[in-house]
Amino acid sequence: MIVYADLHIHSKYSRATSAKMDIDEIARFAPIKGLNLVGTGDFTHPKWFKELREKLTEVSGTGLYKPLRKSDSPLYFMITGEVSTVFTFEGKLKRIHHLILSPNLEVADQIRDRLSKYGDLSVDGRPSLRMTAAELVEEVMETSKRNVIIPAHVWTPWFSLFGAFSGFNSIEDCYQDMTKHIFALETGLSSDPPMNWRLSALDKYALVSNSDSHSFWPWRIGREANVFNLKVPTYDEIIEAIQSKDPECFLFTIETYPEYGKYHWTGHRACKVSLSPEEARSIGNICPVCHRELTKGVDQRVDELADRPKGFTPRGVPGYKHLLPLSEIIQTVLGVNYPGLQRVWRIYNSLISRFGSEYNVLLNAPFEEIADLSNVEIADAIMQVREERVKVIPGYDGVYGKIVFSEEKNETERGKDAIKRQRSISDYL
Repeated sequence: MIVYADLHIHSKYSRATSAKMDIDEIARFAPIKGLNLVGTGDFTHPKWFKELREKLTEVSGTGLYKPLRKSDSPLYFMITGEVSTVFTFEGKLKRIHHLILSPNLEVADQIRDRLSKYGDLSVDGRPSLRMTAAELVEEVMETSKRNVIIPAHVWTPWFSLFGAFSGFNSIEDCYQDMTKHIFALETGLSSDPPMNWRLSALDKYALVSNSDSHSFWPWRIGREANVFNLKVPTYDEIIEAIQSKDPECFLFTIETYPEYGKYHWTGHRACKVSLSPEEARSIGNICPVCHRELTKGVDQRVDELADRPKGFTPRGVPGYKHLLPLSEIIQTVLGVNYPGLQRVWRIYNSLISRFGSEYNVLLNAPFEEIADLSNVEIADAIMQVREERVKVIPGYDGVYGKIVFSEEKNETERGKDAIKRQRSISDYL
């Protein structure tokens, strides 16, 4: 069975999250994206944990759950949550985010009990805890050896393992003697596997990708994910697939183009300054407009720690595929500012109705059929994403990257010019 898994999302009890981010909406939209496994997120929050107990039922012997009111749903849930540890290391304040995976609600409840000693779990779905990263791992692993801790979005400037402003230069500095329990890292939107492969110190770690979604909309949930090939989907099988890094079981990760992420390049949003690592270093990381320190981007931070050149590829590891949200592809082609407009949804829904899910449209749908249901321009844009011919102007300092589609055609595309008998954008609308 092929499993498309987004293991890091949030509930309506996390800050800056949709008030409708509940089990029903997640179960409705995740399969539209093409996901058949999602993390619950936020299991530490008392109200959300109560809802999980009331609205989910365990699939016997799997450690995974289904919506109680819709047990025939194709979607499984895994019990997951994100926490922030806040502590001082060598005189500097560290704020590190961690993803926790747990084999069932009973074990998750025991974790909640232990972590409640370090902070108020009811304040936020992603609570801030007054403990070190090593103490977190110790508490979680003492609850059950089947639990998993994954450093979250490891390159984000704030709140991450390698973050430029509050992170570390090595995993061992962060997790100390508990590093032995860490076997996977979450890349985050602004980095991808090739960027992480530049650090030989990370070779022994599996690289996972998740959306960290605060919304159920398909341009957020599942924008990054993990793809497994399993005999039977169970919690233990998924953990084993990640830990083993076996490309026969852990097939690939779905990645946004790293330039699409909000912190890929160095810059200042207020001053509209965006710089490559080389440009930022040449001016000492000082904003040329306001003369304050720039927000150091992920690309520059990777450069600082890398001991390999760009392009290095290890052997025998899961692959990756760069994708962009389908609604944002349509939005960009139409020249509108919001992916939720009815004009966008009309085209989006026609493609989903035909091909079953967004992933299937992006990865497998034939050009001619996409064009027939939408138009040539949208079909061509999807092909550009699939074939990695799209350009993305890098995001910086909280600003998402901008998608730019090429008007150049390769030989295959020229042969498809006959499709232009299909209606134009204006005809469609």
